[in-house]
Amino acid sequence: MGKKTRIVAALGEITLLLPSLLNEALAANDRAKYRLTLLQSAKARADLPAAGFSTLSAERIACAIPDPRYDEVVAGSVKHDADAYAIPRAPQICSSLQDDLSAMIAPLEAAAKPAALPFRQRLDHLCSTPWCNEDGTMTGARISWLGAADAAPGDSVHLLVMELHKALNRLQAAISTENISGASTYGLKSGDRALVAAFMKGLNRTLPLKFDHPGLGTTATRAGGKLIIQNDIGATDAHVLVLHVEGVSATVTYSDNHLPRLLFFQNMFARWQVDWGEVLSRTDRAFESGVYHLCLGTFAARDKAELKRYLAQLGSRLVFLIDWNRARKRLQLLVSRPDAVALLRWAAESELGHLAFLKAGGERMVFDALQFVAGGTLTLGISLDEILGREAALSYLQFILKTCAQGMLNQKPLALIRDEARVELYRYYHDAQQNLLDLAANHASLAIEIATGIRDGLLTVSGPETASRFERIGQRAKEWERKADELVIRARELAPQSEQAAAIRQLLEVADDIPDELEDAAFHLTLLIPEQLPEELRLPLAALAQQLVDSSREYLKAIENARGINRSGSPDDMRDFLKAVHRMVAIEEQSDTSERLVRKALVTSDIDYRQSFVVAQCARKLEAAADALMHTGMTLRDQILGKVVEKP
Repeated sequence: MGKKTRIVAALGEITLLLPSLLNEALAANDRAKYRLTLLQSAKARADLPAAGFSTLSAERIACAIPDPRYDEVVAGSVKHDADAYAIPRAPQICSSLQDDLSAMIAPLEAAAKPAALPFRQRLDHLCSTPWCNEDGTMTGARISWLGAADAAPGDSVHLLVMELHKALNRLQAAISTENISGASTYGLKSGDRALVAAFMKGLNRTLPLKFDHPGLGTTATRAGGKLIIQNDIGATDAHVLVLHVEGVSATVTYSDNHLPRLLFFQNMFARWQVDWGEVLSRTDRAFESGVYHLCLGTFAARDKAELKRYLAQLGSRLVFLIDWNRARKRLQLLVSRPDAVALLRWAAESELGHLAFLKAGGERMVFDALQFVAGGTLTLGISLDEILGREAALSYLQFILKTCAQGMLNQKPLALIRDEARVELYRYYHDAQQNLLDLAANHASLAIEIATGIRDGLLTVSGPETASRFERIGQRAKEWERKADELVIRARELAPQSEQAAAIRQLLEVADDIPDELEDAAFHLTLLIPEQLPEELRLPLAALAQQLVDSSREYLKAIENARGINRSGSPDDMRDFLKAVHRMVAIEEQSDTSERLVRKALVTSDIDYRQSFVVAQCARKLEAAADALMHTGMTLRDQILGKVVEKP
């Protein structure tokens, strides 16, 4: 018994087995004839080694035997003595031939045909004598007897195959009474046809999304006062759906060897009031995983119209279960497991599915597009959501699922679909790289805020509230410096994603000295006694702070010009970028002069030595910030120019 048949039997639907058993029997007929021919050809080759021979490869493929080792049987056969033939895999061939004969009898037994018992007795008699010797060889007489077509000497396997085939043809003609929109049906009542048609209407609506994948074969019959519809979904052994319809109530029995897919199936009916029973797990060593899961769900419709809508919905969902687990695993290489399931759910709700995605190459297509867009700068093992960000990654994968499905339905060339994936990814990837520059821009903006606060504080030293204003400036500077540190930490987290992310990390690690030095200068500002700060000290110190504001703004300008260079390579953007960087260098030189002016003023000033120390430290920290800005600007310059030089 085949595994798909086994699971239907396990669900208790023996009546539905007949079409399935019949299909298996007809396939077994082809296999049996091939195996008989294989043995006869092997004997002929051993008898005449010098003669030409056929491997029977085409015949093997035609009867769907996947093992290519059978192609070596004829060539490897030799004759040991007068009537002993060493044929490769002979015991397996004989055992499989017996299984094929048994499969051919099975539908006749299920249909309770009178001829079934005599056929079974004939097979038992033919198998009562071993077909192979104990050492695995076969006699020439035995091979000839198996394939004998003359009934005079007695029964043979060949004769049994021929007679079984005739009986199967008669049975097929007897049960194939009606085809309803692709469903093989028999024994239906008049009211059943509209319900089967409703189920098939939904199934056929999404059937094109199956493409060339096997599965979704549907049979229907009436038994025990109920309409019974079966769908084999895909090629997976335990993947079967059986539906009982009685009155306006429909009970679905669904089995699956993947529990997550079973739960996904249930979730597809969240908007329908389906009463799901407990999920059961059963062991069966005939299946690859050794276990399958089972659930029952009952939908009680208000009327026939609602029942038909439910049946159509049920039929339309089945294509989204084919190769679901494979698609989930492929998507999990790009995003997290919950997001992979969410994408599959979206694809089902959008009636796009995932089979086109798999057919187009799955995750390999996305990784190839990433390598193309990123120019080979990606870190191995990095996921798509780590590169683009979670929301962008999900949006891009939705585009991929949609593009693959619609493209293949419209028979677009696969190469064109892959090119569209690359073009769209370029936009997402470019946005992600611009987001990396956002880190640098935000970092520069915080430096501007701190420098502006210091400058404004020094320019407005008047009144009793000045000391408290200095204190607020220091507190804000401390908060902004903390935010700048967070941006550096974020850049370090992103650095493993790509060379661009690593470059931003390097830039911010150099730039981290800017807010640090500025915050330190702001702190010293809080130590000043405003009324003891003479104009000859305050004004050059304010001028130095203004230079820090100017340099920070030039830094931000350079970052924004770098965006344009990355985006289009505009010469104007490059000129403005270099102008901003060199302006930062010039300001650093001016800051040296300004700091010396402060020192010179301190020498001639008569302020308290403690205040003199605070002013000197504030000036020193401002100059150090200007120096850090210059180094940061030159680092950005080297990165941008290096990237331009590397471009082909």
